[in-house]
Amino acid sequence: MVVMIALLCVPSVICAQSPGEGKEVPISHPDTLGISSKDTIDLDDDTLALDSVASVPLDVVDNGGFYKSLKRKFIEGNAGFMSLVALALIIGLAFCIERIIYLSMSEIDAKKFMRDIEKRIKSKDKESAMALCEKTRGPVALICGRGLQHSDESLEVIERTISSYGSVQAANLERGCSWITLFIAMAPSLGFLGTVIGMVMSFDQIQMAGDINPTIVASGMKVALITTIFGIIVALVLQLFYNYILSKIEHITAQMEESAITFLDIMAAMKMDEEGVNGNTSA
Repeated sequence: MVVMIALLCVPSVICAQSPGEGKEVPISHPDTLGISSKDTIDLDDDTLALDSVASVPLDVVDNGGFYKSLKRKFIEGNAGFMSLVALALIIGLAFCIERIIYLSMSEIDAKKFMRDIEKRIKSKDKESAMALCEKTRGPVALICGRGLQHSDESLEVIERTISSYGSVQAANLERGCSWITLFIAMAPSLGFLGTVIGMVMSFDQIQMAGDINPTIVASGMKVALITTIFGIIVALVLQLFYNYILSKIEHITAQMEESAITFLDIMAAMKMDEEGVNGNTSA
């Protein structure tokens, strides 16, 4: 009965005490419940800690996050020039994504493809080899298909046809890259332009105030330099994508050159076999 009465009294006593009032919580029969005075002090310390956390303003705990700070800096850096920098980033990324998708679709397993072509040519199945070239995507298949169309002509004609058509396909791989380089150069230039105009506006404010106030100078310079920072960041991002695109173009170009050499070797072997068969027939 003593334990039950103590359990009923403890909640009412704790609820009746206001937060931060005193350092001890009066509890009847602490020895009976197994609660010491040290536990009572710890309970009060935890309650005070919770009260201090609850009293912190919400704007201190939540500072807005990266998106809101980026938005604030964007507005501070003169929305007109910052919009031009953002437009350069969007258009440049659009060209980069288009090139990456095109180059990814142009990549194939060139060695396996050439083995299949060689197998069909050696079996005198030219139609099947042409069908394989038409079914396979990428410049390697297009070059081999164009060479098969002239397979009845001399080896020099086939080599000239493959070389000319390979130049066309290489130009298609690099299509749109000049626009990416343009936006890489434009982004920091727009940032510098915004910086210069911001500095001129800062000097105008100093002239209107009639005094060189450090607050006016610091605020104007900060706003002026934000455009340069964003312009450099945009140029770095586009430069990373551009270097990745160049690496893919070099890889596909190497595939084209290797496949063209392999195809010419296959056609030369086929021509030698045909000449040998014709020589035996005439003999």
